[in-house]
Amino acid sequence: MQTWSTLSILSPRFRLPRSDKGSPVQSSDCNPHERWALEHSSETMAQPEDANNGFYRRLGKRLIDIVASLVGLVLLSPVLIAVSILVKCTSPGPILYWQDRVGRGEKMFRIAKFRSMVAGADKKGPSITSSGDARVTRLGAILRKFKLDEFPQLWNVLRGEMSLVGPRPELPRYVADYTLEQQRVLCVCPGITDLASIRYRHEEAVLAQSGNPEEFYRNVVLPHKLDLNLDYIEKMSFLFDTKLILQTIKSLFV
Repeated sequence: MQTWSTLSILSPRFRLPRSDKGSPVQSSDCNPHERWALEHSSETMAQPEDANNGFYRRLGKRLIDIVASLVGLVLLSPVLIAVSILVKCTSPGPILYWQDRVGRGEKMFRIAKFRSMVAGADKKGPSITSSGDARVTRLGAILRKFKLDEFPQLWNVLRGEMSLVGPRPELPRYVADYTLEQQRVLCVCPGITDLASIRYRHEEAVLAQSGNPEEFYRNVVLPHKLDLNLDYIEKMSFLFDTKLILQTIKSLFV
């Protein structure tokens, strides 16, 4: 488990160091359309939002997240309890795995997952996982296949650190290399699922075939994911989010 840095605890608005590719986003409250247009007036401006979509982005999305995460935690409590018992009984170590991720406005937060790997797995191999990784437990393989390990993130959604739908939050070391354009994904709340999650439903298998999973993820998969995330930001709406949730459910069985 990665250590929650002292700096992150003392300063919830801790900013990541930046490479010479760009400077960090200055406000966690930035609008992915309007702020980008103001800061980059020489580039193509985003299309204005209609009234309904504007309300959804400002307030509706968060209201839905609160209600859905509360209902989900209550209705899924038997599943959460059962999985917790199975994790504890089948592999030594904690039930939950907490990891530092970068959220909206570059705020650091700790994402929650059911532990699907052996205890201390992050010290025994790379930070990304590909098919056949010996660190994944037998139960963990099942949890990951059906995304059951992601269920505890409903708690992150309830806390406002994540949304049901939004760009998946990345590790700080990857975010530090984002280009200025890619940093736009940090203007919205990260999510449990997104367009990239659906497209890369079998990401672990893809990485296993690459020869060098870490390099392939950093240079090929991650840039494509960020392109998809930027596309999502432009299309974000209640109907589009609903469509992505339904597609995510469908993808679990194919």
